[in-house]
Amino acid sequence: MSAAKISCTGASFGAVTLAVVRKDLRLEWRTREVFSATVVFAALVLVTFNFSFEPGQGAVERMASGFIWVAFVFAGMLGLNRTFVTEKEEGCLDALFLSPADPGAIYLGKVIANLIFLAVTEAAVLPLFALLFNFPLARAFPTMLLPLALGSFGFVAAGTLFAAMAAQTRIREVMLPLLLLPACVPVLIASVRLTQAALEGLDLESVLPWVGMLVLCDALFVVAGTFLFQHVLEE
Repeated sequence: MSAAKISCTGASFGAVTLAVVRKDLRLEWRTREVFSATVVFAALVLVTFNFSFEPGQGAVERMASGFIWVAFVFAGMLGLNRTFVTEKEEGCLDALFLSPADPGAIYLGKVIANLIFLAVTEAAVLPLFALLFNFPLARAFPTMLLPLALGSFGFVAAGTLFAAMAAQTRIREVMLPLLLLPACVPVLIASVRLTQAALEGLDLESVLPWVGMLVLCDALFVVAGTFLFQHVLEE
């Protein structure tokens, strides 16, 4: 779908956002490019870790949350790198900038689409983790939903903005990790700690400061991305 079709004159903020989401989901449904790459990559990361630790070892329980988020982060960066590739190669980014659509709406649409892609990847990878490491993930999954949701949203909100920046360079595969990982350190630390608390059966009320950190980081990233995305498109 071209930029003109998702950004007609007078379109509301919500309508443009929804149109971007539909466009990205329809493109992914046709190609399966992002989903297949991220799931396979995340699975390879977990398989590699599986050869380093024997299932049932105490180290697995202590490091499980780290394994999970390492797989999500590296798979997520692989997917984010593809976020603006098609638009850049076909000149669609320039068309989006020249269109009357609100850049903030385009950014939010990209964030929502990327969040859906990452959520699908997580849904496919978590059962594989439980299988490889013989880990009783089902009992902890309801409590894990909060850190997974907040952590994924913060990672994607920052990653979408930095992916747009990296897409303007010739070394986007290298530039995205250099920009994204340092900025997402607070999000990743809080996500790992909250996930570990969920896996250990702890009450999340005991780690409320980490929840507050995640909420604050998510809000900062999405507000910054909404207002800065126009300047990124101008470059």
